[in-house]
Amino acid sequence: MLGFFKKSPRRDAADPADAPPVAPDSSGEAGSDGKTPAKRSWAERLKTGLTRTRQQLGGGLASLFGRRKIDEDLLEELESTLLMADCGVDVTQYLIGELRTRWKKERLETADQLQRMLADGLYEIVAPLETEPDFSGHKPYIIMLAGVNGSGKTTSIGKLTRYFQSHGKSVLLAAGDTFRAAAREQLMAWGERSGVTVVAQDGGDAAAVIFDAINAARARGIDIVLADTAGRLPTQLHLMEEIAKVRRVIAKAEPGGPHEVMLVLDANIGQNALAQVKAFDAAVGVTGLVLTKLDGTAKGGVVAAIARQCPKPLRFIGVGEGIDDLQPFRAREFVDALFDPVGETT
Repeated sequence: MLGFFKKSPRRDAADPADAPPVAPDSSGEAGSDGKTPAKRSWAERLKTGLTRTRQQLGGGLASLFGRRKIDEDLLEELESTLLMADCGVDVTQYLIGELRTRWKKERLETADQLQRMLADGLYEIVAPLETEPDFSGHKPYIIMLAGVNGSGKTTSIGKLTRYFQSHGKSVLLAAGDTFRAAAREQLMAWGERSGVTVVAQDGGDAAAVIFDAINAARARGIDIVLADTAGRLPTQLHLMEEIAKVRRVIAKAEPGGPHEVMLVLDANIGQNALAQVKAFDAAVGVTGLVLTKLDGTAKGGVVAAIARQCPKPLRFIGVGEGIDDLQPFRAREFVDALFDPVGETT
């Protein structure tokens, strides 16, 4: 039975049942009063979240760039370091080729010059992924989210809800993952936490749930609809067809919709992310990516691989469990966080 879960006050802290896990800020630094933790900036949280990648990439480079002279051995070791950070063969060969050319052409001598060039080269590769979605002209603006099971899709929806609310947008959630009861319950918990409406039903057709959610959003003047869908593997062709059906139903409910199809990717899968982008793009026309769990992997170089082989806009990246740890992708911030040793832990 279809139910509309109306806005409700946030769950009392003494009643944590069913609340989605959100880690508190753990900067470990005292605030101005000497007691409460200081709120860390996004740049600081990003650098902390990318520690593992930086240890693989930046840390590995630091040991390499400790040498004073550039030679072929250094370039070969640098090539291995980039591959281990999951930058991919294409990106690695391109970067090493550019570095070798400039080393010889400009007669570079010190490795720190090479490091600056590498950072600039990586920025040039990932910069095109930084694009802003245009929310004007559509109300409700419908965002359909897809991804495999375990990618962090439902949790990302909860964090996106908070992000859009912080920018003055009203949000409605559609519990389109009707195959997994836990996903529906998790989304309802996020709805309670953020005080937003969740449209859901027990089992049934995902397309029907999202269709009703769009009509409810239109009637209530909601700005953004975040439509969850069931996780599926790209090789499950019958399930990929079902998600394509969801997209077609959205288009019937709202001509021109969905206005954004976001694919949620787990950074831990590294190069396998490329296959997922291609498969979901063929099924539903992916328009943007959300890359989660960058804090749990040394494979952050996959961002560069995506930029070279599947250049879909990278809308958001996640580097922690906190509700504010999913933020828009900013290419310069990302590259700086990989190479800046400030805040590095030993």
